[in-house]
Amino acid sequence: MDFANIASQLNAGTILPEGIVILTLLGVLIVDLILGRTSARWIGYLAIAGLFASIVALYFQWDSPNPIGFTGDFNSDDLSIVFRGIIALSAAVTILMSIRYVEQSGTPLAEFITILLSATLGGMLLSGASELVMIFISLETLSISSYLLTGYTKRDPRSNEAALKYLLIGASSTAVFLYGVSLLYGLSGGQTELSAIANGIATAKVGQSLGLVIALVFAIAGIGFKISAAPFHQWTPDVYEGAPTPVIAFLSVGSKAAGFALAIRLLTTAFPLVADEWKFVFTALAVLSMILGNVVALAQTSMKRMLAYSSIAQAGFVMIGLIAGTQAGYASMIFYLLVYLFMNLCGFTCIILFSLRTGTDQIAEYSGLYQKDPLLTLGLSIALLSLGGIPPLAGFFGKIYLFWAGWQAGLYWLVLLGLVTTVVSIYYYIRVVKMMVVKEPHEMSDAVKNYPQVRWDLPGLRPLQVGLVITLIATSLAGILSNPLFTLANNSISNTPFLQATINSNVEAQNLLLPKLDSVSQSQPSVDSTAKI
Repeated sequence: MDFANIASQLNAGTILPEGIVILTLLGVLIVDLILGRTSARWIGYLAIAGLFASIVALYFQWDSPNPIGFTGDFNSDDLSIVFRGIIALSAAVTILMSIRYVEQSGTPLAEFITILLSATLGGMLLSGASELVMIFISLETLSISSYLLTGYTKRDPRSNEAALKYLLIGASSTAVFLYGVSLLYGLSGGQTELSAIANGIATAKVGQSLGLVIALVFAIAGIGFKISAAPFHQWTPDVYEGAPTPVIAFLSVGSKAAGFALAIRLLTTAFPLVADEWKFVFTALAVLSMILGNVVALAQTSMKRMLAYSSIAQAGFVMIGLIAGTQAGYASMIFYLLVYLFMNLCGFTCIILFSLRTGTDQIAEYSGLYQKDPLLTLGLSIALLSLGGIPPLAGFFGKIYLFWAGWQAGLYWLVLLGLVTTVVSIYYYIRVVKMMVVKEPHEMSDAVKNYPQVRWDLPGLRPLQVGLVITLIATSLAGILSNPLFTLANNSISNTPFLQATINSNVEAQNLLLPKLDSVSQSQPSVDSTAKI
């Protein structure tokens, strides 16, 4: 077999975007090695350029006639392209907000960007992985890089504590997940590709066995950890409070998107015979996440901890689309993650700016901020109101699509719970907005009274301003101009064969369960209304 045949069978072009990320990562390391600290002025822009080149490569892979690569290990279908794009875009915005923050912490910027690009690479590969070994390697690449990023500010004891907790809980969840997929490997007769696992389980007729149920529960535990779903959320508040703020911005969007991509591909492909069971489990996770996340967020005094519980609640909302299992359900998931990218990163950009200028993230210290920094107040207000689902911002339309998809799928009480918890979330979001805008000058906090003069000509602050303006505009306009984004999300589902097969099988199963009223009425004896009794 010659090299051309091997190359054609591998179809290595499917991972061209990931290849660009790898080259960018190596470029950052080499430039930093040659130029030293003088490279810090523009090395972030090199990384952002590489990530945008990766997004362009993803654009040209859209609707590819041959998306399968590496003999089935990787699938570059439209679903994976959208998730990989979300992860790459979140990494680019994270780098914009990281430059000033990392420099002020006294740690090397190039190493931070290198680890962040490694996490991005892991998340992108995880979004398209369709084989167990590939899934595990991608998951560990993302996880280990996330642990390193969490503890990157070594001089900060809170960062060290957060990294240790994240590592211990993450290692436990990885072990549980690995045990679950090893059971899948055994039950399927030694298969590692997801579609082959489903066929092997069906052939062996172990679709309702205890082993498959245990494998399902363990796999969901690993996924629940990655998407911060209750009760697998224990790491989230401590890590959000102690880790560097740009890191948690990436974890809240990029890592969560990778987790949902894994959930869709693994559950729909490898567990079709127990679809009712995993939907029931995710219903319980969604209920717990929405209630716990929104209720506990009410009592928080730290902005980062409040957003941590908000992130748990947002995962609960997104799970409604996964449970629905319909075309609209999956499309609404992708749409919500797209708009969540902008509004969440906008909020974290504002928090970074405020902490750089005041050294605190306590909610009470935001009192009267409008008097000193109108742009930051506007950005944070728009982001929080959008997260709460206030029209006409992006978050409102994201929730409307999710709830409508759930309602169409018959998830009435779950949608009603989502509406109630959304109202609860609006309270703690508006509380912050009220504190910034409504407070009188004499009610200013000490941090705002001593607020430094707003300047954007300091090193590293210009990228923060660019990131703030971009995410603010996107959050404001993504709701009003939501049709292109929803068309993108809908097309990504329509053009993904394995999802279409799953959706069609669900529709056929529902049609078989519907009572055939016509045949029942025809089988009943007719009664003559004119007969004498």
